[in-house]
Amino acid sequence: MINVEKVANDAINVIADRIKNLNRLNIIVAGKTGVGKSTLINSVFREKLADVGIGKPVTDHMCKITKKDMPLSIYDTRGFELGKGVQEEVKKEIIETISKGVASKDINEAIHCIWYCINTASNRIETEEIKWLKELSQENKITQVPVIIVLTQSFSKKKAEDMRKMLLNENLDVAQIVPVLAEDYEIEDLGTVKSYGLDTLIKVMEEVLPDELVETLQNVQMACLEEKKKKAHAAVATASAAAVGEGAAPIPLADCVMLIPTQVSMIASITVIFGLDVNKSMIAAILSSTIGAGGATILGKTVVASILKFIPGAGTLAGGAISAGTAGVITAALGEAYIGIMEKVFKGEMSIDDIGTQKGKEVMSNMFKEQLKIAKTEN
Repeated sequence: MINVEKVANDAINVIADRIKNLNRLNIIVAGKTGVGKSTLINSVFREKLADVGIGKPVTDHMCKITKKDMPLSIYDTRGFELGKGVQEEVKKEIIETISKGVASKDINEAIHCIWYCINTASNRIETEEIKWLKELSQENKITQVPVIIVLTQSFSKKKAEDMRKMLLNENLDVAQIVPVLAEDYEIEDLGTVKSYGLDTLIKVMEEVLPDELVETLQNVQMACLEEKKKKAHAAVATASAAAVGEGAAPIPLADCVMLIPTQVSMIASITVIFGLDVNKSMIAAILSSTIGAGGATILGKTVVASILKFIPGAGTLAGGAISAGTAGVITAALGEAYIGIMEKVFKGEMSIDDIGTQKGKEVMSNMFKEQLKIAKTEN
């Protein structure tokens, strides 16, 4: 029999190792005073970074905000108005910070993106601000750190679009201009304007960041479930294909243990993508619930005939072995069910602590069986 506790422990170790080895994402956030930088930062990322204090000073007016065990650094610049001297200081600090990162030749020290925030509610963009952006772009030509203009506090989508078009007409050297409303905004006696645009910001970030930072972005962001699921589905597809390859010849039940590393790696990948703090008891609950779903899992020798009715082409345990197709289908079902659990936690439909409870086991078991039924229908 499979030792669920040992497999769960292995999974936690793999998760910890994956997180430890994620590259650090470094973002500079700039803009005039009062544009809502803190609200934006706290709405995009899974930790309330802007609440941890002013951060560690890296220049006279720039602070580096980090949080333990989170592979993200926010370089928060001094908010500035239209004073020429302050503008020059901020621009100089940004360019010096970028140059220092480039000189380090270390992806973990380099600046990967700049968010320049403009308050849409102000209804105007000063000529000096446009000039500042153009000067920044000119000095950034060699390093080419992508600049994203974020139109914050975009209560009116029409005004935000008008401002976006105006900025586009300036032919600024920026990656994209993204209107956002970081939090729901209640208008007295009229209702609530729902937040929007943060998911678009994440998609733009994914396009402009190096491939080595895409997994980090998904780990730290909490603004776009769609992108998390997209990456998680890809991890399941990879694991399923690996399971099929490992089972190219029928796998004797006694040798099913050879598939465990593939399953552990898949669960670790999904956990890292969602950025949730999952402990060993929760992983053990996930594994035991799938074993209990009719007595089947590929995590060991416990595949039995009662579950094979869900699996297309599986037939019976002829010769006491499972086929490559069967291994792949059960791998996919386990992965998709785990994504379902992660999605429920992300949406607040389950708490992270629910995973290790009887309720969590039942939800996972039902999702696992449902995914097997879907696989049977599709095949």
